[in-house]
Amino acid sequence: MAKLAFLGLGVMGYPMAGHLAAAGHDVTVYNRTAAKAEKWVAQHGGAMGQTPAQAAAGAEMVMACVGNDDDLRSVCTGDDGAFASMAEGAIFVDHTTVSAAVTRELHDLAAEKGIGYVDAPISGGQAGAENGQLSVMCGGAEATYATAEPVINTYAKMCRRIGESGAGQMTKMCNQIAIAGLVQGLSEALHFAQKAGLDGRAVVEVISQGAAGSWQMANRYETMLDDHFDHGFAVDWMRKDLAICLNTADENGASLPVTALVDQFYKDVQKLGGGRWDTSSLIKRLQAMG
Repeated sequence: MAKLAFLGLGVMGYPMAGHLAAAGHDVTVYNRTAAKAEKWVAQHGGAMGQTPAQAAAGAEMVMACVGNDDDLRSVCTGDDGAFASMAEGAIFVDHTTVSAAVTRELHDLAAEKGIGYVDAPISGGQAGAENGQLSVMCGGAEATYATAEPVINTYAKMCRRIGESGAGQMTKMCNQIAIAGLVQGLSEALHFAQKAGLDGRAVVEVISQGAAGSWQMANRYETMLDDHFDHGFAVDWMRKDLAICLNTADENGASLPVTALVDQFYKDVQKLGGGRWDTSSLIKRLQAMG
């Protein structure tokens, strides 16, 4: 069992850190809002740090799951950042969805300090985190990844190294690009069924067993039909991720016309007041149109 630190106890990080504690690891947590860290320690044991550096001191491996590029920099760098107290040979594993650019920046900074770095964004949503069934896509040196993988597997159903630093983040972009089109397609199908006077549940029961089936259909159709969106991955976060995808596509020359369109549809959802709604709320936009 290892001495670990986990930085960021949001809807994903809180249960992920819990799985590490349940597996017997010695876990110290940090959260920007200290009350959340106090609640975690009361529930799972372990300890909490007042700063990322304090939480990371003496840790063999430090995991982070925060909000965006700036949040990640803030928990890594500076006198209070994790890198300041991590020992040479320790490993930093980033589960945040961020740009490949900041990933490579922090990878290089970590390397200067003798710290290993794995970019390891996750997919599977809140339920995947709570059930320890996340898909984790990784980038980094082979040896560093090999050391980190057994610990990551504590909350993963699939963990794979895709390539060097940044490859994990690029793979997460592929994930979000695919989801954007899928959710829009599912929203249109359910909206069409409603307009046609069909039983949406019966429709999905049939089409989900054929070529139209997907994770989104299996896990989101009922809440979409019930007009329930107070769960899952927020639209605001999806737009953050899609912006990363579109900016990267501008750099590498990829063409993402559907992704760009769906990003604007999510902007419409935000205007409806749905910034914190689940991404499946794209159907609300269609319903608002008539």
